[in-house]
Amino acid sequence: MNDSLLILGFKTTPLELISFALSIATVLLNIRRLHWAWLFAIVSSAMYGIVFFDARLYGDAGLQGVFIAASLWGWTQWLKGGRGSLDAAAGAPLVVTRMDRAGWTRALAGWALGYLLLWAFLGHATDTDVPGTDAFLTAGSLLGTLLTARKKVENWHVWIVVDVIYVGLYVHKQLYLTAVLYALFVVMAAAGLRTWSRAAREGAQ
Repeated sequence: MNDSLLILGFKTTPLELISFALSIATVLLNIRRLHWAWLFAIVSSAMYGIVFFDARLYGDAGLQGVFIAASLWGWTQWLKGGRGSLDAAAGAPLVVTRMDRAGWTRALAGWALGYLLLWAFLGHATDTDVPGTDAFLTAGSLLGTLLTARKKVENWHVWIVVDVIYVGLYVHKQLYLTAVLYALFVVMAAAGLRTWSRAAREGAQ
């Protein structure tokens, strides 16, 4: 599955190519707020974990395991994560909501703390050549996944920032197909932001 291929001028592998297609499907389903997105996320995360490990992006590789666990949690949240009047009836599907200022403060503080801890770990415990960037994006991706699972509009703001930086990182790592994928993710995240903002105004699931 790791033999090199040349697709439209991009050097890739069958594993990266399949992961690419599954990731596109995941984001498209997320934009439409369909819970099956989480199933695609689980499979694509498992496959991308192998791709990133081979590229010595250990933070990203380990992150895929967290994504799998978070996807199982997110799936249940979307189906029956309501907690009452602020979100939905208890045990009912979540509706799309926005964070308040306190929520933003907690989110950014968590991102910063995760970044510092992961940077220290990756810099001392692995042979990665990009510990700072890998740590920043890994922590941001965890935050984005958490906000997506809770159907917060602001998840798309996080993903736009993270995906833009990921494009440069994957070009640096010569994962060109994945770099194209994340460039597409930026466009799709912008579309997701518009769609979810409208859903939040309408109180939709």
